[in-house]
Amino acid sequence: MDHFDLKNGVLHCEDVPLTDIAEAVGTPVYVYSAATIRRHVRVFREALAGLGDPLIAYAVKANPNAAVLATLAEEGLGADIVSIGEYHRARAAGIAAGNIVFSGVGKTADEMAQALTGGLCQFNLESVEEAEMLSAVAAEIRLEAPVAFRVNPDVASGTHAKISTGAAHNKFGVPIGQAGEAYARARALPNLRIQGVAVHIGSQLTDLSPLAAAFEKVGTLIAELRGSGLAISHADLGGGLGVPYDPSLPLPPSPELYGEMVTRLTRGWDVRLIFEPGRLIVGNAGVLLSRVIRVKPGASEPFVIVDAAMNDLMRPALYDAWHAIDAVRPHGRAMRANVVGPVCESGDTFATNREMDAVEAGDLVVFRTAGAYAATMASTYNSRPLTPEVMVSGDQWALVRPRQDIQALIEADRLPPWLGVR
Repeated sequence: MDHFDLKNGVLHCEDVPLTDIAEAVGTPVYVYSAATIRRHVRVFREALAGLGDPLIAYAVKANPNAAVLATLAEEGLGADIVSIGEYHRARAAGIAAGNIVFSGVGKTADEMAQALTGGLCQFNLESVEEAEMLSAVAAEIRLEAPVAFRVNPDVASGTHAKISTGAAHNKFGVPIGQAGEAYARARALPNLRIQGVAVHIGSQLTDLSPLAAAFEKVGTLIAELRGSGLAISHADLGGGLGVPYDPSLPLPPSPELYGEMVTRLTRGWDVRLIFEPGRLIVGNAGVLLSRVIRVKPGASEPFVIVDAAMNDLMRPALYDAWHAIDAVRPHGRAMRANVVGPVCESGDTFATNREMDAVEAGDLVVFRTAGAYAATMASTYNSRPLTPEVMVSGDQWALVRPRQDIQALIEADRLPPWLGVR
């Protein structure tokens, strides 16, 4: 459920007409619903109610906007981060240091030192080599680093190949068959406190079976590690639960079903569970609001050319992702069209042969389910300024990231001295 609804023939975000935002801010623009974000947090928390006091560490990479993070901090969430930039964003938004989990395959020594000094819940280590680097960093600054190894359970997630992370050929984690050796080597290193096991097999999962298979392997590993004398107190089960994009496809499993599965499989583990939801929390809480530039005749279907482009919303070009496209003022008529942006790439295509609301030049449209992996993946390709972001709460709205100024974009470059001054 989200809070984007038609009222008096105009699409609103909560109690604000999207036409008002377009007029004030211009297009394209991302619009987020605070009520939807809060509701999704509470639904997910309720689904985990039988699991004691789990740490819900929001995956900052899904949407790192400061207003989004501050809203989640008010709801008591932690953060799953994969860079020191995300660490500082989370802290600046009010997320407690002790609720931050540092994941990612390429942490640098400087990032490790900053996170250790600032404090965190744990590092999710991806290799023995990373453990050795962290040990040296922690020893140098005389701190103890709380750690878990991320294990690769070699479970096919069934999701898109580019967001699958739990198969043997993926770059993430220690192969689960080698986990015992990795923990033994880490145990011998100074300034590391081994406390957990972590797993994450992919994003936008639409079936619980791969997750269940991975969690069963983690449960077996925890028992083996305890048998070797390690005190395992945390288990990070990652994120990845999918959200609905295409209404013609079956709905992904609900948080309730997910919670029931986790409760059943983790019974007796005696650990604090950690979860890393991202898309599940913010995906449906955002739309990309865009204006139709013109409708151009095509060989079969017309091209609806909008002012948003692949640099604003990369997912269709990168993953062939499907986003619902709706008119802000629908008139009850339909058309079949290709929806494209102005970037000079054939890949700048949002939809092909799509049945959609009939639109014409000047009309506003929204790309739905654009709250996750959308603005955060934007670029300035074709010298297009980064898209602004707006947050709505009830009948109030605020610009939470201004549109990038073209002159500032140009001035970010520096000429070498041999080219002189222009």
